[in-house]
Amino acid sequence: MKVKEFMKTRLEYVEANDSVYDAIERMLDKRIRSLVVKPSSSEDVHGVVTVRDVVFKVLAKGFLPRQVKVSEIAAKPLVCIEGDTKLSDAASLMERFNIARVFVCDGKKLLGIFTLTDAMGGALVQIAREGHVS
Repeated sequence: MKVKEFMKTRLEYVEANDSVYDAIERMLDKRIRSLVVKPSSSEDVHGVVTVRDVVFKVLAKGFLPRQVKVSEIAAKPLVCIEGDTKLSDAASLMERFNIARVFVCDGKKLLGIFTLTDAMGGALVQIAREGHVS
């Protein structure tokens, strides 16, 4: 089974210069755990800011979310895979980098996001269909 069968194609974006407060509002409103950070210039690349980044890099350190820019805590560049990547290969990559999500890309174009939860869902479907995960 392939990542493209289980990835989410709706991505939520935030501007690099937006405050972490803005990111918190968006994540809570949309009930999501990450936002794609738009490049701040033509030389820049996409990044990602996660709930974990907000909690560990801002809140736990006592910083004020309105005074910290998303670009200051975002991870760059995105870890990208192709849609035809096997579920087990995507899961191995996430384990190796200790990350909860990878982005599905076609060149520089973002197609979707594949998370740990998507990997579990894919495994259940694969077990139901084939009796095992490969």
